[in-house]
This record gives sequence, C-alpha cells and structure tokens, in this order.
Amino acid sequence: MLSGYRLMWMMVMFDLPVTSAKDRKAATKFRKFLEKQGFGMCQFSVYARFCGSREKTDSIHKTICENIPEKGKVSIISFTDKQFGSIIHLYDRKRKKKKNNPEQLLIFSEDDEVLDCD
Repeated sequence: MLSGYRLMWMMVMFDLPVTSAKDRKAATKFRKFLEKQGFGMCQFSVYARFCGSREKTDSIHKTICENIPEKGKVSIISFTDKQFGSIIHLYDRKRKKKKNNPEQLLIFSEDDEVLDCD
C-alpha cells in the first residue's frame, strides 16, 4: 500500500487582474492551462491536483512557472496526501463529515454528508 506521506498534492492559488480585455484573456488562458494540466477548481481562484510523487510536483511546478501571466500573483503549495485528507471543508457554516478512506482513490465526491458546524 502506498504511504499517505509520500503521495503528493499541489494547490495553485492566484489573484490575476481582469480590468482590461487583455488581462481577462490572460487570466482565462491561465485557468484553462491549469485545467489541461489536470487541476480541478476548488474555489474560483484555487485549483488542486493529485500529483503522486515529489518528483511529479517539481515537474508540474516548473511547467506552471513557464505559463504564469505577466501580471498578478500566483502561489503554489505542495503537500502530502495525509495533509490533504485533514482539510476541513465548510459550506454555509456546516462542516462536511469526514469519511473513511475508500479502497480506490477518490479525489472528489458530490454526495458527502454535511454536519452543522456549531
């Protein structure tokens, strides 16, 4: 079995200007680039991807750096699968119930139970 301490995730967060048509085009191009690289949108300017290994995160990091728009701020975070599993998701002041790990890798699920945060 693979260790949750060796499997890696990458999260890209960005704040890009959209005041001009040129800026909007660059921001859209960057978002589409991330999607083509296998990233999924967590929030509007936050994308995440399972990478598998540290070597793969290094490779993807380099590719992202080569495609960053001229203007704006982009932050990249890499963390282990174990750390990703400890993220708490809140929706409308409610916490999503933590599930047992499935036998097969499941990245995102639409049918998670929601618990009150209070």
